[in-house]
Amino acid sequence: MTQKIQLNINGFPVDVKPGTTILEAASKVNVTIPTLCYHKDLCVAGNCRVCVVEVAGQKRLSAACATPCEDGMDILTNSLKVRNSRKHIIELLLSEHNADCTKCYKNGKCELQLLASEYKIMTQDFIELLPWKDYTIDMISPSIIKDDSKCIRCQRCVRTCAELQGVNALTVAYKGDKMKISTFFEKPMNDVVCTNCGQCVNRCPTGALVEKNYVEEVWDAISDPGKHVVVQTAPAVRVGLGEDLGFDPGTRVTGKMVAALKRLGFDSVMDTDFSADLTIMEEGTELLTRLKKALKDKDPDVKLPMATSCSPGWIKYIEHMYPEYLGNLSTCKSPQQMFGALVKTYYAKARNLDPSKIVSVSIMPCTAKKFEAARSEMHDSGYRDVDYVLTTRELSIMIKQAGIDFMSLPDMEFDRLMGESTGAAVIFGVTGGVMEAALRTAYELVTGRPVPFENLNITAVRGMTGVKEASIKIENPLKEWKFLDGVELRCAIAHGLINAKTVMDAVKAGKANFHFLEVMACPGGCLGGGGQPIPTNAEIRDKRAKAIYEEDAWKPIRKSHENPEVQKIYKDFLGEPLSEVSHHLLHTKYTSRQRF
Repeated sequence: MTQKIQLNINGFPVDVKPGTTILEAASKVNVTIPTLCYHKDLCVAGNCRVCVVEVAGQKRLSAACATPCEDGMDILTNSLKVRNSRKHIIELLLSEHNADCTKCYKNGKCELQLLASEYKIMTQDFIELLPWKDYTIDMISPSIIKDDSKCIRCQRCVRTCAELQGVNALTVAYKGDKMKISTFFEKPMNDVVCTNCGQCVNRCPTGALVEKNYVEEVWDAISDPGKHVVVQTAPAVRVGLGEDLGFDPGTRVTGKMVAALKRLGFDSVMDTDFSADLTIMEEGTELLTRLKKALKDKDPDVKLPMATSCSPGWIKYIEHMYPEYLGNLSTCKSPQQMFGALVKTYYAKARNLDPSKIVSVSIMPCTAKKFEAARSEMHDSGYRDVDYVLTTRELSIMIKQAGIDFMSLPDMEFDRLMGESTGAAVIFGVTGGVMEAALRTAYELVTGRPVPFENLNITAVRGMTGVKEASIKIENPLKEWKFLDGVELRCAIAHGLINAKTVMDAVKAGKANFHFLEVMACPGGCLGGGGQPIPTNAEIRDKRAKAIYEEDAWKPIRKSHENPEVQKIYKDFLGEPLSEVSHHLLHTKYTSRQRF
């Protein structure tokens, strides 16, 4: 049994395991120690010093986030020396900070602002250096705004990009008073190897990194009587939105979200889950087609493993880092873009609408979706497929602006035609979900039987392990798929781009013999996306994942190929998966962004 360490915090005895930090120990006795550079998802930096505490017998104050507990420690977290030190640190940060808070996008959500309020910084004892007046605001990216005037150099964004994503688009440049968070040769975010994932945005404590906001453009469209404004909502939004509107993390608010969108004035409220089911039909058929060419026809040019293409951050990552494997990507557009293309074609025809008058809006948990919607490839409908992408956070802003009491709203249903979905579509919002949804359908198409797992739950692909491997043996397939009899369909799942690198390096080295890969750019999948409510951490993501699986279990239909609206669109418009119409509207290709 591990020996416990005994210490006192503000006079209260605490027993902790060896290696526990003072910050962690304090939380056990409900003592809150303020932090800025610290984040549960990241390694300890200890560079902001806001979390300092007084340890008896030591002359200097210690950073609680970086100091391990020792037996017999006597710690004060609220002594006069500690309070004065913290207050001076906050004042020093404010002396270099663009504190025009009322015009800041993070107003009310800024961690520095909150600390300044708690410590009642009402006067400035230090000279305002105002170095930010020489800074420019990088607004070129369609996804992310970088404003150095609001940066406190906590380096959370740098650690996020390096540790969670392995991209290193952001780094620390210069030293001393010239130090800043920069990009390669100080180029705009749009011109460096940035995947637009927004994980840096989710962990920035101030307004230095925020999403590009399109709320006013959407309000203008709603207010224009000559426009027909439709909205689609991604599966992860319904398990995150409530956090910004009074609910606990992991609360499903699907019905209230639909009601709120209708009250905001959207002409039609539909579900991205519909096109997630459609994606499974197209992607599953594409996988089986590749397997047939590789295993039956012995075609040496078939690109396996096939990789999912739902995550735009992952797409941009592979374009930059592994362009030689672009052919391994599924040609399917993401559910967002499939939906947008069908809104301007299938929906427009069914509703007898001029597609040029339709404004297509999507609510996404993802900042990279803003970049994806702006891609030149996404105009196959003859128009821009998706006109505006709002994050979950932006939707909560609109709901608050409209004065809607979200918690008291009645539950409402999505509009029909492109609003029906299955449990398979819902689980797109969590890592492993696309794989599970695809296997549910592909296995049944090949064998005529449901997947041999209890209640359709393929638990091997679930969970928050960075890289997961799973396999499913195909036995007694239907006649046309006899060549698959006895084949062990091998799959890999990765979330977070640092884990994607692990998988792709293994594939590149010939050490990974997979048929199918699912990669999501964000930790936990879409539920941990860069546009989801802040804060985020492992506990919150676990609660959102649980809610996703609860919604799947609650759905009356849980396999994509059984969605009646999907069956109808193939009968009335698309013909069949991988048809000429499907290829034109629902599929695309990508190009290398490698510059060396």
